[in-house]
Amino acid sequence: MTVRAYLAIALCKALRLISRLLHRGGTAMPGRYALRVCPELLAILARQVKTVAITGTNGKTTSSRMLEEAFTRQGFSCFANRSGANLISGITTEFVMNCNLGGRMQKEYAVIECDEAAARTVFGQLRPRVILVTNLFRDQLDRYGEVSHTLENIRVAIQGAPEAILYLNSDCSLTSSLAETLPNRCVFFGIDQGAIPSREKPALSDATHCIRCKTEYEYDYISYGHLGGFRCPRCGYRRHAADYAVTDVLAQNADGSSLVMRLRGEQALVEVNLPALYNVYNAAGALAAAVEMGVQPAVAIQALAGFQCGFGRMERFDLGGGARVMLVKNPAGCNQVIEFLQNIREPFLLVICLNDRPADGTDVSWIWDADFEGLTAMAGRLRQVIVSGDRAADMQVRIKYAGVDEAYIHQERDYEALIKTLAKQDLPVFLMPTYTALLELRQVLVRHCGGAEFWEQ
Repeated sequence: MTVRAYLAIALCKALRLISRLLHRGGTAMPGRYALRVCPELLAILARQVKTVAITGTNGKTTSSRMLEEAFTRQGFSCFANRSGANLISGITTEFVMNCNLGGRMQKEYAVIECDEAAARTVFGQLRPRVILVTNLFRDQLDRYGEVSHTLENIRVAIQGAPEAILYLNSDCSLTSSLAETLPNRCVFFGIDQGAIPSREKPALSDATHCIRCKTEYEYDYISYGHLGGFRCPRCGYRRHAADYAVTDVLAQNADGSSLVMRLRGEQALVEVNLPALYNVYNAAGALAAAVEMGVQPAVAIQALAGFQCGFGRMERFDLGGGARVMLVKNPAGCNQVIEFLQNIREPFLLVICLNDRPADGTDVSWIWDADFEGLTAMAGRLRQVIVSGDRAADMQVRIKYAGVDEAYIHQERDYEALIKTLAKQDLPVFLMPTYTALLELRQVLVRHCGGAEFWEQ
């Protein structure tokens, strides 16, 4: 440890304390200033712990929560960046808050979700033992660029951690291609053919052609988006057999899923404490990483049934007839939320909050790629669509052109007025905010319904 490192730690802890006294998050800012004092601070602290890093487009926070719960139930001493601050500044803050003033880490394990673009800088300092890559979809084009650019970012990031074991989604042709060019040991997870009904090939896909030879993929089955049993008829690149595979989805409802999974050849019944197909993938990846890190399979399975979801990830609030908040940020994730809503059998209200700030992605054209037309299949159950956020007018137009009757679309930009209105009725409410809208909306929800601030969860 250097003098600069000691000073950086003291500064970070002081700034965090001040932020909390002022009722602000203090999740990223303290780390940002600490790194100015000691740029190598994260690398110094990370050497003392066994780190699992999670990256990918969708599912980072949920997968991290599942892993953290599994580690805790196993008795591992661990910490995680639970607030979702997943750039280098937020990750550094979390490490500092889990060390003493002398720079000694107080936990043995770290579960760290990392932004796909930031991974290029972070992984070389973290030197994680395990890297879980959830999936790759087109997301925030103004920031990440095309999905091939995101894939290259992650590839370069992993080159900075050559000793890490990779946990890759075998159903994602982009994610699993990392095994083709990297020397790291790879473990695959996915959903096997026959576990769910195969979908039709989507009109829009983020990976239509072979990453090796550019020939159009053929599919034995599709789970959603470009995920499924892909194969190239020309060069032979195809889905890897999954080491940890969902072999049957027994039931899916508004509260969770019941699965049969193959864990290195052994079959097990798995209950997942969150609904929707994308969370089945999150559960498979988290279970694989947990077991390979030394968590007993039975303990890992218990964790999936009992963990608490992260803020905005199917989070519940006591509002009206009950409310769930579901973060959306790109077409693939949005489509999965819409599919989840199609399975709701009782009447409900839908709130969509669209912002276009830097953390959301300033290009909101993605809403025209999302399948909001699926809302028309909910006629009779979808009693009203309320749009809000900085770009509420854009979302109102999108919902209109999706085919929803204008009489059922209402615009309300004031979150206080919105929550008061929702509280007066007794129907279930589903809220779909983008990231910065989630932060603002959730503060209002906490004031009216109670609950912890996002950095306290």
